[in-house]
Amino acid sequence: MTGIASELRTDGPAPALLRAALDATDEAVVLCDAADDSILLVNKAASALVPGLSPDLFPACADTFTATHARRHLEGRRRPLAPGHYGWFLRDRTRSTILAEAGRRLSGSLHLGRCLRTTAELAVAHLADAAVVLLPPALQRSSWLRLIGDGPVEEGTVGEDSLSEVPGLTAVLDGFPPIPSRWVDASQAPGWLGLGPVGCVLVTPLPGNAEPAGALVLGRRDTPFSAEDEELARVFAARAGAAISAAALYREQVETTAVLQADLLPPALPQADGFELVGAFQAAHDALRIGGDFYDAYGPTASSADTVIALGDVCGTGPEAAVLTGKVRQTLRALRLVDTGPAEMLRVLNQALLQSGRNRRFVTLVVGSVRRAEHGRVRLTLASGGHPPPLVLRGDGSVEEVPASGTLIGAVPATVVRPADVELAPGEICLLYSDGLTEARGGPTGVEQWGEPRLHAALASCLGMPGAATVERLRQLVSDWVHGGVRDDIAMLAVRAPARTALSLRDGGAPTPSPFAIDNRRGRGRSRA
Repeated sequence: MTGIASELRTDGPAPALLRAALDATDEAVVLCDAADDSILLVNKAASALVPGLSPDLFPACADTFTATHARRHLEGRRRPLAPGHYGWFLRDRTRSTILAEAGRRLSGSLHLGRCLRTTAELAVAHLADAAVVLLPPALQRSSWLRLIGDGPVEEGTVGEDSLSEVPGLTAVLDGFPPIPSRWVDASQAPGWLGLGPVGCVLVTPLPGNAEPAGALVLGRRDTPFSAEDEELARVFAARAGAAISAAALYREQVETTAVLQADLLPPALPQADGFELVGAFQAAHDALRIGGDFYDAYGPTASSADTVIALGDVCGTGPEAAVLTGKVRQTLRALRLVDTGPAEMLRVLNQALLQSGRNRRFVTLVVGSVRRAEHGRVRLTLASGGHPPPLVLRGDGSVEEVPASGTLIGAVPATVVRPADVELAPGEICLLYSDGLTEARGGPTGVEQWGEPRLHAALASCLGMPGAATVERLRQLVSDWVHGGVRDDIAMLAVRAPARTALSLRDGGAPTPSPFAIDNRRGRGRSRA
């Protein structure tokens, strides 16, 4: 284009009438000469939309264009008018452009820090020369994030007393909409705000979910904030506030979950004297890391040298089952402090669960006491409440089931518990496990259970392995069987007597065979002779 013509052509419509007609419309129109592309007339709407309009804004050979001018996103369409004339019809797409980008970027993350940074970046790109995002005070301090132009993002905190130095800021953070603040004297801005050489400042609330999410402070060097700018800033801040509020809520939930998980996750097992104790747990939902299967161990007390072990399975999976798991573990720990035996533990726990109120759930459980015997042997007394029987890997590679049995815990008032005694020779292992191990579905069909025969065979193949290697091998075999499919919670707890080479001199040298492999509390047993 060659420039803006000083007057309209005389062969066209009357200039005064045409100008009045174009000024009366709300649409921004620029009238041009088709011969040399010069601008003949700019109506009031176009002058307000694009102050200081230049012919360079319009492309020479195009019917549409988009451009950014003075922080405004413009869209233009070319339409032929009378012979020899055409018009550019302009629209302000600033609001829709900014809000579309804000929605796309702010909805892409629930990370609070990333949401704050994105808010500042969008504000500096479209609304101001500098931006500060502040969060509501916590422990008498407010966190802030600042971005000025193309500079680096800065973060810090400010005392609650200093917030009142910014007009309207305290009201915003308290949840009240402020009186519009447009500072002309930049010296009024406190030093901690750090906006640099700005001529006007706008404080805008960041509304959250039923409570304020923070405040957005915008600064411009030259162009003052208009009423339209303030309205756009408020709409943008509403989008940003919703995203920041969601991210803050997510962070709070993550922190709360982490605290709860720390108490519900399997504990570090105590160092046992004279035997090896190894546990493993895998939740059905990897993201949650907690579930209804559990194991625990309680070391010796002042009146008992035994170590008490427990492994159980709460009906169901997920958080609800994990909460009951925590209750069961705490009950068992309290009973251990008063030296309650395994069988009596199950009976007391059964009554506690029956009296726990609504949403009753049952538990299958194995509780045992472990103690060191002579010649490197280890003796266990195991009591079961409806749980799969523990397995013993003998020194000859055979696998035996411990005949401990009983009714479900928390299901019926009159619980029946039939404990059994087990003695482990050096190198032998007793494995407690949950049914998630045997009921894991996978294999060639994807739905076949791993099953007890495979578990027995897999345990037998671990002959001579340390306890940790045995548990890890079983866990890996089940994982390969499931190959990424749906699974239940899995818990394992292994007790292993030390191998002959690990026996101390005080044990008296080579051990002698045990006359009984397994016997129950009624005195029945199977002779190894």
